[in-house]
Amino acid sequence: MTWRDLARWLLAFAYAAAGILHLISPAPFVAITPDWVPAPELVVTLTGLAEVWGAIGLVQPFSLGMRNAAGWALAAYALCVWPANFNHMVIDLASSDGGLGLVYHLPRLAAQPVIIWLALWASGAIDWPWKTRRKAP
Repeated sequence: MTWRDLARWLLAFAYAAAGILHLISPAPFVAITPDWVPAPELVVTLTGLAEVWGAIGLVQPFSLGMRNAAGWALAAYALCVWPANFNHMVIDLASSDGGLGLVYHLPRLAAQPVIIWLALWASGAIDWPWKTRRKAP
């Protein structure tokens, strides 16, 4: 098993777990959905389904195309839910007890680009930064 395979399986597990959590316990996710998002309950359900289907796509054994598509879809998904992470920070820090604090929220926000990259790399959609370049003749 390569590092990419390991990352792909770990990412698939994490997305499947998050998706199932969105589906069986949507209230915390609805609560952090920004006000400008229409039908937050429906959106949380759809995001849960997207995570589960993306996880399934990542672990397809014989379909590199499906894995690549899942990687692009999960990367786009991670970008689209980033506003909810910001909204969660604003709501949480405004609570009387200060919530989880910046020690939780700042690394979480900073991790989002890494998660986007990881979905692309682990799925095989991109090779950056490890692909070697051919030298011009």
